[in-house]
Amino acid sequence: MSDRKPKNIFKVGPISASFIAESIQKHSTQTTIGGHSIFLGQVRADETEQGVVSAIEYTAFEEMAIEKMHQIREDIFLKYPLTCMHVHHSLGTVVAGEICLFVFTSSAHRLAAIDACSEAVERLKAELPVWGKEIIEGDKYKWKVNK
Repeated sequence: MSDRKPKNIFKVGPISASFIAESIQKHSTQTTIGGHSIFLGQVRADETEQGVVSAIEYTAFEEMAIEKMHQIREDIFLKYPLTCMHVHHSLGTVVAGEICLFVFTSSAHRLAAIDACSEAVERLKAELPVWGKEIIEGDKYKWKVNK
């Protein structure tokens, strides 16, 4: 394990486009980076048997999720030659069309950044104790199942 400390990945509400742009801009001075990979998760207005999803309300066991994300991050840094990795996940209500997940990896070369980003997304979706309650128009809801 490295001496990196666990980082809080959670933001209340949606992740704004300006926050994403600022995160990217901060890396423009790092001239050893040759490739970035970015994944943006957006809430869909899925059609369900009960109606259309209008929002997702995210909850989590925050301390456990932050520790698990730290472990995933450490595993990925051991596997890929990354210069950095940032993960931000929404808590609370995020309406359809808004961003709820932002994963950003950087490396000297594109393939490591792309592969690391993809693996990080798959692992956090499978392993983090984060739940989404889909709010369906008309005061209905159902718990989201990751596919």
